Amino acid sequence: MERNDHLLSLLQPRTVAVVGASRTSGKIGNVVVANLLSAGYQGKIFPVNPFADEILGIPALHAIEQLPHGVDLAVVCLPREQLAPTLERLGGVGVRSVCVTSTGFKEVGREGYYFEMEAVEVCRRHGIAMLGPSSLGLYNAALRFNALAVPSAPEPGNIGFFTQSGSLGMAILDATAGKGVGFSHFISLGNKAVVNETDIIRHLKDDPATKVILGYVENIEDGQAFLRAAQEATLEKPVIMIKSGATPEGARAASSHIGAMAGSEDACQAVFSQSGIIRVGGLREMFNLAVAFSSQPQPGGPNICVVTNSGGAGILAADALVRSSLVMAPLRGQTVDELKRFLASHASFYNPVDILGTSNAETFAKALAATAQDPLVHMLLPVVTPSCHADLEQVAWAIARQASECAKPVAACFLGDAATVGAREVLRKAGVPFYDSPEDAVRALDALFRHAEWMKRPLPVEICYMSNTFQAKDVLSKAKARGFSELVEFQAMDVLKAYGLPVPKTVLARTSDEAAQAAKTIGYPVALKIASPQIAHKSDMGGVVLNIKSEADVRRAFMDVTNRASRIKEAYVMGCVVQQMAPPGSREVFAGFKRDPQFGPLVMFGLGGLYVEVLKDVSSRLAPLSLLDVGEMVREIRTYPLLRGVRGEPPVDFRAIEDVLLTLSQIAVDFPEIVECDFNPIMAHPGGALVVDAHFILGRRSNGD
Repeated sequence: MERNDHLLSLLQPRTVAVVGASRTSGKIGNVVVANLLSAGYQGKIFPVNPFADEILGIPALHAIEQLPHGVDLAVVCLPREQLAPTLERLGGVGVRSVCVTSTGFKEVGREGYYFEMEAVEVCRRHGIAMLGPSSLGLYNAALRFNALAVPSAPEPGNIGFFTQSGSLGMAILDATAGKGVGFSHFISLGNKAVVNETDIIRHLKDDPATKVILGYVENIEDGQAFLRAAQEATLEKPVIMIKSGATPEGARAASSHIGAMAGSEDACQAVFSQSGIIRVGGLREMFNLAVAFSSQPQPGGPNICVVTNSGGAGILAADALVRSSLVMAPLRGQTVDELKRFLASHASFYNPVDILGTSNAETFAKALAATAQDPLVHMLLPVVTPSCHADLEQVAWAIARQASECAKPVAACFLGDAATVGAREVLRKAGVPFYDSPEDAVRALDALFRHAEWMKRPLPVEICYMSNTFQAKDVLSKAKARGFSELVEFQAMDVLKAYGLPVPKTVLARTSDEAAQAAKTIGYPVALKIASPQIAHKSDMGGVVLNIKSEADVRRAFMDVTNRASRIKEAYVMGCVVQQMAPPGSREVFAGFKRDPQFGPLVMFGLGGLYVEVLKDVSSRLAPLSLLDVGEMVREIRTYPLLRGVRGEPPVDFRAIEDVLLTLSQIAVDFPEIVECDFNPIMAHPGGALVVDAHFILGRRSNGD
């Protein structure tokens, strides 16, 4: 595909033009040229400046038209008003990609938005891959290519990093300098007018120099495309990301900052869960995990052994492990016997292994070697405190040697500050991750294990149930023709039946006589519910009567319910729905979806009835759902044990619930005009599940549907 070729030109350029190159030190057009030279870039560099004959010793071109045809990349350092005309001229000489450092576009308001859209139109017409605008630039270690607009260079390494925020990128460059954090790529996305995070993830997935992918974004442009790209990437290498705007206040700030609508937090979290992205809350955690992933092998399991010279530090590590998916390794008898040969009799020979504060570096080395050889140990965590008995730098060398000799992940924790500086430098040079606290170290090793487990997961299997979509379309078409924006219960039931969903016998009764006849036909006991498009929460206004066992009670319930509903001025009352009761012992659950503008339909599941609003105990995934997705959704809610059965209750039919979720997902995919849907309650019982109530909200199809 041509755009992929042009994206490669952007990220792996063999020739680069700097449009707006400057002779003045400190100006962006000068900094970019200086960085390209100091990095040792071997490709051709073409500075473009109408008033200069050379820039930093390189002959300059006076006009874009003097560029050779087909330059891979042009870094544009010009005011925003000149961007679109400049892109037009670059397109005329076949430039394949551009990086725009100019600012003042959609991030500043309407006028800037129009300048940006004008530039996008030119890029699309010429097939130019544009990074930015408002980009800090980009860096590729393998090519010794540094086109960043700041007077500093990342350290080379195997971490591929992209960021939407240029200022945050500058802070990261400063914070990681001299810390042993090395980058294969450093890419500033800017406003993501053309090239976005999905493009970068796809590229870094295939980049042999990148072992781990990091990213910071404030919004995600195309949720479904991003999900697919991330799912493919995480099967090969870890992807660690910060998505800001997780709170309502943060989301508003993000939208204001980037001039784009932030997606819903639930939908974003669902994307990360389904794709295997490791989401972190801040930069410290991101790089704590990154150094572990960039240097350590995959663990063979969750068992970890803690070796420490402090009982208190060992307890801190044990507490942190309880809050993780890791477990304390049960040491083999041979390992314990080996430890007893050289440790003091009052040491702790079981995990955590406390070798005591009187131990020296040699004792540390022996304890690490003994535990590393235990096949029940999958990871090592040495936790070291300053001691007058041990040279901490020698302890660090012992840890580094053990890490290089065993094929198991090793992460160290050195408690303290001034006394541990030398030891930390030893580990940094040896490529062994080290942390300030046991909690940080455990989080890093836990992430290693969870990613290893993710990569072992079977490929997702999507299920497509047989359905009568023509019947469902007919129901929706008739509803829209009559001006309905919502389908409630008896109308929605026709859609459910078209998809083969299990529903109770249901009859709409417009009079008490019809209600009595419906109850007789269905068979007692029955439920009676108000039928009104304007009344979504029937129970709140007394619009539901359950377990009715006689004709007289049906008539009485009909009159009571309709009288109460008539007091609601805006409600159009169609009558009452008479419905078959669910089997005794049924438990209420709910399922539904809401169409997120960025990510598409977000399917949700939880306990039904009032519980969903009170407990907020909901799991969610983006449609289309796979078998694995629905299994996880049902089992990850906190109240799952209630469905599994307590105090002798039999479990519900989980397969029946999963079938409902899969069918709901298919409805969401088949009908983009349904913007919201609610099945509440679904009565789950040991023999199946009945969708008792359904509610659809209709809207316009999006342009992409």
